[in-house]
Amino acid sequence: MDDQPKSYITSDELKSHNKAGDVWISIQGKVYDVSEWMNHHPGGEVPLLNFAGQDATDAFVAYHPGTAWKFLEKYFNGFYLQDYYVSEISRDYRTLVNEFSKIGLFDQKGHLAFITIYFMTIIFVVTVYGVVFREGEFLHCLCGCLMGFLWIQSGWIGHDSAHYQMMPTRKLNILAQYIFGNCLSGLSIEWWKWTHNGHHISCNSLDYDPNLQFLPLFAVSSNYFSSITSYFFEYKMDFDSVARFLVSYQHWTFYPVMCLARIDLFAQSFILLLSKRKVPRRSQGLLSLLVFWIWYPLLVSYLPNWSERMLFVFASVVVPGIQHVQFCLNHFSSSVYIGQPKGNDWFEKQTIGTLNIKCSSWMDWFHGGLQFQIEHHLFPRLPRSQLRRVSPFVKELCKKHGLPYNSASFWEANTMTIRTLRNVAMEARDFTKPVPKNLVWEAVKSYG
Repeated sequence: MDDQPKSYITSDELKSHNKAGDVWISIQGKVYDVSEWMNHHPGGEVPLLNFAGQDATDAFVAYHPGTAWKFLEKYFNGFYLQDYYVSEISRDYRTLVNEFSKIGLFDQKGHLAFITIYFMTIIFVVTVYGVVFREGEFLHCLCGCLMGFLWIQSGWIGHDSAHYQMMPTRKLNILAQYIFGNCLSGLSIEWWKWTHNGHHISCNSLDYDPNLQFLPLFAVSSNYFSSITSYFFEYKMDFDSVARFLVSYQHWTFYPVMCLARIDLFAQSFILLLSKRKVPRRSQGLLSLLVFWIWYPLLVSYLPNWSERMLFVFASVVVPGIQHVQFCLNHFSSSVYIGQPKGNDWFEKQTIGTLNIKCSSWMDWFHGGLQFQIEHHLFPRLPRSQLRRVSPFVKELCKKHGLPYNSASFWEANTMTIRTLRNVAMEARDFTKPVPKNLVWEAVKSYG
C-alpha cells in the first residue's frame, strides 16, 4: 500500500489553471489535468473550459456513465483539493443519479424511438408519393407541411441520439445522428452538439449560453444593452442603434422570425463545417449534408411549376417554426445570470433557469421531451421515455431545498415568453440611455 502523504492545493490555486493549454478540474476532491484530453473529449472543449479551475463533480456525474470513471485516473495529477466540500443539495442530487443508475433507468430506452421512426418513414413515403405521383396545389402544400412535421420529429430523434440515449450502442447513436440530423433534416449534428453542449453546461448564462445570444434580433435581458461579450462565440455582442430598433419590436417579430429560423440553421450548419474551427468528423458531416441537398431539391423539382415549388418549400420551412418556438419557451422567461457557470451550484442553476411545459402523457410526442426540460437538464443521459417517471423525485428534491419547480401550460409559456420580450423591448425604447452608434445605420438615417 502507498503510504505517501497526499499533496493538496486550495481552490484559489485550482482557479489559476483555467485557460486553454492549462486546464485543471476537480472531481470528488481529486484534481485532474485535462489539458491534453480537451482535444479528444467527445463533448468538445467548451464544457471543460467552462469548468476549468473548478470542481466539476455534479456536471461529470450528469453527463458520464459509471464506465467513464476508469478513464479519469490517467489524468490525475497527484493533487487533492484541500477545501473540497459537498453541499447538501449536491449530495442529494448525486444520490439520486446513483439510485437511477442502480435501477437501470439510464439503460431503459424503451420503444419510443423505433415507434417514432416507423411513423416518420410512413410520413416520408406519403410525402414523396404525394409530390411525385399526385396533382393539386393544396395537396402539394399539405405535403410541404408533412415534410416540416417530419423535420420536427427528426429533430427530437437527432436530439436524443446526440445525447446517446436512444440506440443501444454508441455507434448506432452516431449513425442515427447523421441520418436524422444531416441527411434527413439538412442540419449539421456537429453544429447542434457544439451549441447544445454549451447551452447545457451554462444554462441561461447571458454571456456563456449560446441559446440566449440572439442580438441584434432578440434580447431576453436588459443586461445585453451593455454590449457584453459572448464567451461561447468569442465576440462582443454590440447593442447598437440597429439592435435597439430590432429589440424594441421583438415581441412582434418573435413568431415571424421563428417561422424562418430553419433557414438560419441551414446556413449555420455550413458555416461551422467550412470554418477553421476544430470540428469532429467534418468530412462525414459535409457528405451527409450533401445527401440532403441532393434529395430535397430533387423532390421539389418534381412539382409542376415554380409557384407550387415555392409553396412546398415555404410550408416545409415554416412548420418547424413550432419547434423553434418550443426551444425558446423553456428558457426565455426563466432566471438568467451573467458569468461563468459554477460547479458548486449545478442543480440550482439547471433548475431555476428552466421551465417545464405541462401536458398530458398523450401529448408527449408533440413536445419531444421538452415538457420535462428540468429533468432533461439534470439528467441529460436519461432516455426521453423515463423523464415523466423521474419528475416526482425532482419535484420533491426542489421542495426539500426551497427551489422552484417551474412549469406552465404551452399557452402560458408562450404568454410568459412574449411578456419577457415585451418588457425588454420597452426598456430598449428608453432613449435616455444612449447606445454606441452604428456608423452604417447613422449614414442611412442621414442620407436616406
